[in-house]
Amino acid sequence: MTFRGKEVLVWSLNNYIGLANHPEIRKVDAEAAAQWGMAYPMGARMMSGQTKYHEQLESELASFMQKEDAFLLNFGYQGCMSAIEALVGRHDVIVYDSESHACMVDGVRLHNGKRFVFQHNDMESFEKQLKHAKALTDKTGGGILVLTEGVFGMAGDQGKLKEIVSYKKEYGFRLFVDDAHGFGSIGENGRGAGDAQGVQKDIDVYFGTFAKAMATVGAFVASEEHVIEYLRYNMRSQTFAKALPMPIVIGAIKRLEMLRSMPELQEQLWNIAGALQNGLKDSGFDIGHTNSVVTPVFLKGSLGEATNVTLELRETYNIFCSIVVYPVVPKDVIMLRLIPTVVHTLDDVNYTIESFKKVREKLEAGAYKAEKIASWA
Repeated sequence: MTFRGKEVLVWSLNNYIGLANHPEIRKVDAEAAAQWGMAYPMGARMMSGQTKYHEQLESELASFMQKEDAFLLNFGYQGCMSAIEALVGRHDVIVYDSESHACMVDGVRLHNGKRFVFQHNDMESFEKQLKHAKALTDKTGGGILVLTEGVFGMAGDQGKLKEIVSYKKEYGFRLFVDDAHGFGSIGENGRGAGDAQGVQKDIDVYFGTFAKAMATVGAFVASEEHVIEYLRYNMRSQTFAKALPMPIVIGAIKRLEMLRSMPELQEQLWNIAGALQNGLKDSGFDIGHTNSVVTPVFLKGSLGEATNVTLELRETYNIFCSIVVYPVVPKDVIMLRLIPTVVHTLDDVNYTIESFKKVREKLEAGAYKAEKIASWA
């Protein structure tokens, strides 16, 4: 990326398998835009916005995800939030992971019934909240919806889907998984965290986004046919919204084709991610418990130091990466979040690690101490 006239190395890209500027993708996107423009179809799906291309993409997504049906969503955040709201009524209870993405938390906030939160990936806490939920639903006749993520996008650890599924028989809940970061990056041909953990069939509602591995706009939910049919008529954010523009849909069809038919892209992604993560660990960096390509780097420092670190990385070393601070992480913890992609190189990896080592040395020496946050302007 070019920033203020100079080339910079960016580790904050939603482009896992390198499709954003792939020549085949650019060609399809351009041809679809030239043929259709961004206006078509000019209506909501339930009115005049239904096309054979929308139906084709849904059918191919359902087949790839090994579900009966799928439903296209205009946006990931809005879609995930709206799906959760539509799936539960006032007699139902939601049980969700404490580190669920904001879109899931906002979906929970829209729920008129009870909700219980369990400590992140803690199965003892999970079962405790399940017991509370079941005690309520035994009285109300409602159901339990469990929410978690396939890959948690901040720290990179996978949700404990296999362990969660083992409680389904006793507690009778349904499982909703937001796999925004897993879709396209893990599992067979990128089928996601459920596939990687061998429990894809046990996920009742699977949510995936096009914004990460497919490097475009939109999302989808996949489930049993009757569940998807219900969502088509009850997800207010979709029912009353214009359908995805034709170039986005046709481009997504091509992206899905490449994702599922070119396993070498996922292999290249993991080569870069493995080199980055192993190199960081070998250099003494704490990368937490990631078991995905999302790569956090944990350092000690105040908010002022955190902003000065990222400013130094940008201005001195020409490295862009995301910074995560309190309250997402504990006070006096700095998390630098790296997203490796197919377009990164091993030279990029080596340069980044060497730069991080120099910045860490200065941080530990107190060079970045400051009472105020740095200006990034």
